[in-house]
Amino acid sequence: MRVLLLCLILLLMIFKCTDTQNMPAPAEEPEIYCVTKELAGRIAAALDDRQLAAQVIITGIDGKGTLPLHMQALLTECPTGGIMLFRYNLDTDTEAIQNLLAETVTLIASESVIPFAGVDHEGGTVNRFRRGVADMPSAASYWEIAENEGKETALMHINTDSVNAGLAIKHLGINMNFAPVAEHLTEDNYDFLQDRSYGPDPVFAAEAAGAFITGMNQTGVLCVIKHFPGSAGTDPHYFSSVLPGDRDALTALAAPFAALIEKGLAQAIMISHSAVPALDNEHIASLSPVVMDEWLRQELGFAGIIICDDFSMAAASSPPPAGGKGHSPEAAAVRSLIAGADMVLVWPPDLRRTHNAIQAALADGTLPRERLQEAAERIILEKIQMGLISEE
Repeated sequence: MRVLLLCLILLLMIFKCTDTQNMPAPAEEPEIYCVTKELAGRIAAALDDRQLAAQVIITGIDGKGTLPLHMQALLTECPTGGIMLFRYNLDTDTEAIQNLLAETVTLIASESVIPFAGVDHEGGTVNRFRRGVADMPSAASYWEIAENEGKETALMHINTDSVNAGLAIKHLGINMNFAPVAEHLTEDNYDFLQDRSYGPDPVFAAEAAGAFITGMNQTGVLCVIKHFPGSAGTDPHYFSSVLPGDRDALTALAAPFAALIEKGLAQAIMISHSAVPALDNEHIASLSPVVMDEWLRQELGFAGIIICDDFSMAAASSPPPAGGKGHSPEAAAVRSLIAGADMVLVWPPDLRRTHNAIQAALADGTLPRERLQEAAERIILEKIQMGLISEE
């Protein structure tokens, strides 16, 4: 890897960029982007099957302050592309959090590529930290400011608050935030989203999400925008979720995501586990090539990382819209990657089974290597651009 990275300057003078994987070069610095993309492709191609299958996984981890031995062994076997921290990891002091992250990142990097270190930090009730650590108001509170004091004032507050929170979590060692929720409130999704949404106006929801993303990006934190194309009123952790309406209704629901993609602010998007019968009567969104490839990639032009939520949720393991049997978390993860996802979230008990299932599908051709390598290239490209992959 050191040799590849040292070749970066030389590659600037040599390579011309040919986009074969729907990752268009930004208009401003196309040569640098092309070289970075070339480097990401070379790193992804150099991964063996074990590393490649692990690179597309984000896992929760056990431990507080330090990794327990069983987790050390598991991450050595499955050096995942990302880790995610929860309250049980974070309910401690700053030094303990930093130690846990440093130990975990060092272990994974020794086996493969430096991982993302993520957390759900939307603000309001979705806060995994102790009180006083990176506190942020709920998304709904900014809609109140917009109504009372004007949108520009609200957007200014969002940007300031997200910069402050981003600095705090980056200091801990976190570089990925599974936020913001870009969905605007509707009658259908209110019971689930409530104060997690920036309100009922899709234009303001997009602007507010953009202000949040811009603030976090200024601190070096990557945002994962949630939950494309939208959520229903039921909690997908416990119940099946169905998005009603025809294609026009779904397009209107996804309008904030389309606006963020058009503005170049969407680097990673989380797909919901909602059924979308108007588009795909056989698969939920997180298993649907129609939603992820045809709609999000081809129609909307999204070139970043597609991430799917935990497949142990009830909405993901329920029978598909047309009936039949549901899937185990590991089987669903493989199907999701085949359909166009780049990363999947798992819990530690599912990590080994999911990693093994991806390797098995890779070995028998069910999951084409070029599809998995394409996903890994997108992940590694973002890590290079974030400065996570260096000469070290």
